[in-house]
Amino acid sequence: MKDKTKAPLIASTEIDIHFYDIDAVQMVWHGNYVKYLENGREAFGSKFGFEYMYIYDNGYIVPIVDLHVRYLHAIRFGEQIIVETQYIPCDSAKLMFNYRILRKSDRTVAVEASTIQLFMTKDGVFETSTPEFYRKWKKKWINSSI
Repeated sequence: MKDKTKAPLIASTEIDIHFYDIDAVQMVWHGNYVKYLENGREAFGSKFGFEYMYIYDNGYIVPIVDLHVRYLHAIRFGEQIIVETQYIPCDSAKLMFNYRILRKSDRTVAVEASTIQLFMTKDGVFETSTPEFYRKWKKKWINSSI
């Protein structure tokens, strides 16, 4: 039987590490990696037509409810990184992403991370069923059986 799923949805973006990104020990401050994950989600949205304003214009926001970050190697001032953002398909009314942040010069994986976001109406109510616009997007990009 032939697998109906498409290739994983992955977007990449490059980021220069500036002086304001580092801490007193000359490494990227750990909290800045969360900002880089946001950059990755924005790149993903641009590439696959699922920008934050598209979600907002459809009546929703998607707050992060779960965040995991695993730090593996330091990134320093003047380096460039690549943020790879991979969408993880699921049947629920949520967005799941896995991330890899790599040092561009040698492709060393510096950080692995994951996030889960839930759909919330603009008036603050969590959505328990998959919004129609999200169902249509998944059908376009993932497969016809979701």
